[in-house]
Amino acid sequence: MKEFPKENVAQFVKEVTGAQKVELSNICLLSGGAIQENWLVDFDIEGGDYTGMLECVVRRDSSASGVAISHGRKEEFALLKRVFEAGVTVPEPLWLSVDDSGTEAPFFVMRRVNGTASAHTIVKDMSYVPDRVRLAEDLGRELARIHSVTPPDKALDFLPDPPAQPALSQVAKLRGFLDEHHTPYPVLEWGLRWLERNAPITPKVTLCHGDYRTGNYMVDKERVTGILDWEFTGWSDPLEDIGWFCAKCWRFSRPDLEAGGIGNREDFYRGYEQKSGSAIDRSQVFYWEVMAHLNWAVIAIQQGERHCSGREKSLLLALTSHIVPELEWNILKMTEKS
Repeated sequence: MKEFPKENVAQFVKEVTGAQKVELSNICLLSGGAIQENWLVDFDIEGGDYTGMLECVVRRDSSASGVAISHGRKEEFALLKRVFEAGVTVPEPLWLSVDDSGTEAPFFVMRRVNGTASAHTIVKDMSYVPDRVRLAEDLGRELARIHSVTPPDKALDFLPDPPAQPALSQVAKLRGFLDEHHTPYPVLEWGLRWLERNAPITPKVTLCHGDYRTGNYMVDKERVTGILDWEFTGWSDPLEDIGWFCAKCWRFSRPDLEAGGIGNREDFYRGYEQKSGSAIDRSQVFYWEVMAHLNWAVIAIQQGERHCSGREKSLLLALTSHIVPELEWNILKMTEKS
């Protein structure tokens, strides 16, 4: 059973706001969170800068170490602040707590946004956003706002330097993991070789979300209310995000709806192009969809090993590892003619 550090969080918020008294209520662990924990918390604050009731989410490290390539909470908080300033629809980041002694897991507090992020609910339940053309367009516009942030950016100086060739850089990272792994994955090696041989040149590197998909945004009352989960964000080819969003592995129960299982690809593209003022190179998106399957397969292997190693017993992590064969099959089908 996961426990919430109620007293530590209350004391932190009291100090950072200058309040005389802070009480926490309605504490609830939200669903999901294979890598991080998200806790719903209401803060009743007396005195200081935030007097009154504040509805928030506290995001903290999971009980076991996360996926190796994910950001820590300090970096994720900085990213959230930067894209909030860029006009991206995200929960407002409020306060960051980092314990230099290492005795307490780092966490940050952000304002709560209403709605659901459940991918299966969003895909199946039309009541949240009945107008799926508008939803696809809005998600395209949100992504364009993210991609408006370009290097160099002082607020994001903790990110690794932008790669000269993002595609080959990604291939190298994935191959490095597979080369050191105890179990061979021949199909993934095949896919990596295909990606290496077909790697495109990136004309412009931008900030990329890294996990832009249905399940990582919230919708409510016919609109997008928040883009979530920034732990994989970095500098890359903007088509990486577009390919990830449109990849078959992220369409859930609607493989026919190529834009994240919620709409048509061209509607998503249109919203992006209208906001960015730049045309999407449609001939290159397929490449990044293949990359999405490779990347997700490696992450699934990592998550499964967190369970199997005993570091964190989790049915969710165990089940995630079982999607690897399906991803391998998709990779073979996508690359069989080239």
